[in-house]
Amino acid sequence: MENLILGGLFMLAGAICGGSFGLPSKFAKKDTPWEVLWGPFFLFVTIVIPVILAPLLVKDLGSIYREVNVTEVIVPSLIFGLLWGLGSMTLGMSFAFIGLSLAYALNYGAQIVFGSMMPMLIFEGDKVLTMPGYVTMGGVAVCLVGVAVAGRAGILKERSLKSDEPAADPDSAIKRPKILIGLTIGVLSGVLCACFAVAAGYADPIGEKAVKTYGNPDWAAAWAPVTMILLGGAVSSCLYCIVQLTRNKTWGHFAKPGVGLVLLLAAVMAVLHNGALFLLFLGLFELKKAGELFLPVGYPIFMSFAIIVGNVHGFRTGEWKGASRESVQWIIAGIALLIAGVCVLGLAKWLAIE
Repeated sequence: MENLILGGLFMLAGAICGGSFGLPSKFAKKDTPWEVLWGPFFLFVTIVIPVILAPLLVKDLGSIYREVNVTEVIVPSLIFGLLWGLGSMTLGMSFAFIGLSLAYALNYGAQIVFGSMMPMLIFEGDKVLTMPGYVTMGGVAVCLVGVAVAGRAGILKERSLKSDEPAADPDSAIKRPKILIGLTIGVLSGVLCACFAVAAGYADPIGEKAVKTYGNPDWAAAWAPVTMILLGGAVSSCLYCIVQLTRNKTWGHFAKPGVGLVLLLAAVMAVLHNGALFLLFLGLFELKKAGELFLPVGYPIFMSFAIIVGNVHGFRTGEWKGASRESVQWIIAGIALLIAGVCVLGLAKWLAIE
């Protein structure tokens, strides 16, 4: 039980970071191109921070990587890390389309569903047709309804805000991104981001070897698997941003006045993002000590906490200002359903321990 509580606390702390990392982007100038902010962010997240910290914190990091199975551990960790990188990239796009609160709700909600079911089917398939497995799927189903309700809230919000726009502005429909495109990107980004949970499952032997063979403490060992997954994500996320910077001819923005603020915002976002992943792995380590289903249960719990934090920030920054009462009621209902889903998932973990 002690490991379960400690794991939950790590998950909560990580969710605060994960639900907050997009907030600094709100302080970038409106005319800052997407790739000028998110390009440095992905560079910090996937290369700079892990390459600097991992060798400093993890004892015998190179030996750990050399001793794990390449085809069964390293390659799938990198591949699913690459898919996660695509998801993180599209999450950044969804912030611009539909705002923090709705983007977090859809992305993290989709991660709850796929981040729970994929690891269960891949790593613990024998648990699916058991009572903990049934309860886990029930919790995921409740969360899925919560995601649908949040999507409905976004559509109602968009309609209510459009109805308040001055009729004399013929370009208003052009200025506001199409909500259905934003919703689609939000859900798709969540499906791809959920590949991090699969990558975490494949990378788990890296953390085990770091602790059991080389005597690293859990807090240091967590950086070994995280770094491997992030390097996989660098291929997709950084490459896309390089393509966008070249296609849109926006490299010159890095030489303009005010770029220091953009880089600072990107760095703060990266620290919060990687802090969330680090705390997620610490929480998963503790849940694994408590028994089975540590990934199918732990990952959606982490994401649900992050949805709540992200929506708090969305309301605080005025994203729902002027929206209809009905749309606000729907988003609150969606969050409540996600909380209920987390409670059901917590019950599934308790049953797995019993």
